[in-house]
Amino acid sequence: MAADALTSTATELPGLEGVAADFASDKQAFPVPWGKLMMWIFLLSDTFIFSCFLTSYMNVRISTTAKWPNPSEVFALTVGHTSVPLLLIAIMTMVLITSSGTMALAVNYGYRRNRANTTALMLITAGFGATFVGMQAFEWTKLIVHEHVRPWGSPLGADQFGASFFMITGFHGLHVSAGVVYLTVVALRVWNGFYDRKGSYETVEIAGLYWHFVDLVWVFIFALFYLW
Repeated sequence: MAADALTSTATELPGLEGVAADFASDKQAFPVPWGKLMMWIFLLSDTFIFSCFLTSYMNVRISTTAKWPNPSEVFALTVGHTSVPLLLIAIMTMVLITSSGTMALAVNYGYRRNRANTTALMLITAGFGATFVGMQAFEWTKLIVHEHVRPWGSPLGADQFGASFFMITGFHGLHVSAGVVYLTVVALRVWNGFYDRKGSYETVEIAGLYWHFVDLVWVFIFALFYLW
């Protein structure tokens, strides 16, 4: 009632005095929850970082005079006696895309206050993330141990290949690993009824924003690093 009275008074004041009263009445043009706003700001800053990494990689790849390793050959897996190009990378990509779907379902069930389904879907999403990190660890082991690729050099071709690969995929893998921990903690809180007592499942949606961002970044890495 007091806020309504203040608004009414501010609107009725004439001239500049009314304008000053309107701007001093603590109004919000776009009411956005604080946590969601902070996540968007974080994701925006992360976008700049990944953009710098990918732009630097493209600049190095275009300008280097040494032969750049063929990703289809470097990241091929042998199944039986047949070398399948980018098989592991394709599986990793499908895992992340699928996890984005399960995360979207988790957010949907969170809106409905369905604790069991929200928890299950978030844990499944975290499981997909952990699977992705495990496959990435296998990929790194293959390059480091068997192919002898290092951040400062590569016997496969241009020395910048190792630095670009470990920097970009390592930074993204760190985000996925942090996301797995984040989703697990939020899922446990959902199961314990923390957000029911709080009266809002907003944190589930915020976690979803982070996870969808991680998935989207991988699409660009997949296109620019592995397919190019």
